[in-house]
Amino acid sequence: MSETKVAPADRAPEKKSADKPVKKLKKYTNQFSYSDPLQTKFVNCVMKRGKKSVAQKIMKDTFDELHRRGEEDPLKTFEKALKNATPTMECKGKRIGGAVYQIPIEVTPKRQQSLCVRWILEGARKRKGQPMFKRLAGELLDSASEQGFAFGKKEDAHRMAAANKAFAHLARY
Repeated sequence: MSETKVAPADRAPEKKSADKPVKKLKKYTNQFSYSDPLQTKFVNCVMKRGKKSVAQKIMKDTFDELHRRGEEDPLKTFEKALKNATPTMECKGKRIGGAVYQIPIEVTPKRQQSLCVRWILEGARKRKGQPMFKRLAGELLDSASEQGFAFGKKEDAHRMAAANKAFAHLARY
């Protein structure tokens, strides 16, 4: 009996299974927008010495970094981070009869936005050893997962307001 050997080149190519459709990967498009008022406000706060194009590049790179770290929708992560760092109550000092009392008050929406943006940027700037977009992405991820500097500042403000609830009646003076 003679066996004929088939050379590898003579074999028919194997067919791919028709059961599994080929999954096309969606190409990521950056969700940074020049027209979104929230993103514009954030860019203006990131900006130093009037260099707006540098601040916009930092924001674009931050969204790319968020996507690279596994976030499907970086814009939603950005908005969730801002929402988690937004304070609703804070204490203001009021001088009454020679003593200064810390009086808890509600924060206006404009100040809420200003404080949360300021705290996120402060937390990102305190981190060292990386480019700004990576530090900002890290702070946004931490804030979105209820951790980090900005979330801690919000918790401190709420804790202080709760501790000074006894002086709330002095707010009307």
